[in-house]
Amino acid sequence: MFSDSMLAVHFDQLGGPENLYLKEVPKPSPGEGEVLLKVAASALNRADLLQRVGQYAPPPGASSILGLEASGQVAELGPGCQGHWKVGDLAMALLPGGGQAQYVTVHEDLLMPIPEGLTLNQAAAIPEAWITAFQLLHLVGHVQVGDLVLIHAGSSGVGTAAIQLTRKAGAIPLVTAGSPHKLQMAEKLGAAAGFNYREDFSEATLRVTNGVGVDLILDCIGGSYWEKNINCLALDGRWVVYGLIGGGDVSGPLLSKLLFKRGSLITSLLRSRDNKYKQTVVKTFTEQILPYFSKDSPQPLLPVLDRVYQATDIRAAHEYMEANKNVGKIILELPQ
Repeated sequence: MFSDSMLAVHFDQLGGPENLYLKEVPKPSPGEGEVLLKVAASALNRADLLQRVGQYAPPPGASSILGLEASGQVAELGPGCQGHWKVGDLAMALLPGGGQAQYVTVHEDLLMPIPEGLTLNQAAAIPEAWITAFQLLHLVGHVQVGDLVLIHAGSSGVGTAAIQLTRKAGAIPLVTAGSPHKLQMAEKLGAAAGFNYREDFSEATLRVTNGVGVDLILDCIGGSYWEKNINCLALDGRWVVYGLIGGGDVSGPLLSKLLFKRGSLITSLLRSRDNKYKQTVVKTFTEQILPYFSKDSPQPLLPVLDRVYQATDIRAAHEYMEANKNVGKIILELPQ
């Protein structure tokens, strides 16, 4: 492999995991205010699966390579960098794409230091999932002390982060998941109760909340859950949709039911936000949350890892996520 090239996860046509492979591609160069990160590990997100089948294109100007988060070592500084980073520093990055490659360029303000005691694999599990959960709870959902928060897909990367961040905010997390094992894991992380989504989670939620319902719902499912979500939403509750795993179509009186509850329906995506927004969130997260990942913290936050795959096994990693088997994050180690 030439020094101006690198290996990256690639697919030549849209479709299943069988189209994925590692390909030699040009190595990027950092632009104004950017650094070049030598990637040790990246993590899988639902967005990668959607992009692979043509349902979630990267934002304009972003790399078409998969991967929304990565950890590694600063390899080069672009022009105009302000001196926050130096070559050799270990860091983790929030990315609009490009993380599943041996190198990725990223604006210096979208890098975060790796908390002491965390491995590079653990660090790769933090940026996209934890910042998504943080901004959904605080910037979008305006979580308050004592709020009851229903977190769908509670065993996912975002779900396992949201449980811990809800507890940290002084609120009470409830979750849905698809198996007893996943529900047990969620409760170990701090969920007050868990419900199997194959049953009527809205009835179970109302039972646990004495008929009051929840103040905030974090929903990556969408269409197929709309009626149950509104049924268990408290008066003046906030319902935040950040994914459409269950489809985008709604059939029925959504607006009248929502109006009756005086509920707020809010939608949010992180990947398509502009750099200024992301830089602000990364700065706030770094200051307010990152110190709590330290093992010396009284109640340390924990990135939950399910499996680690070599990037050469990218097909198997996608198949595993598509089968909904993971509890926490699926990590990809890049060839060094």
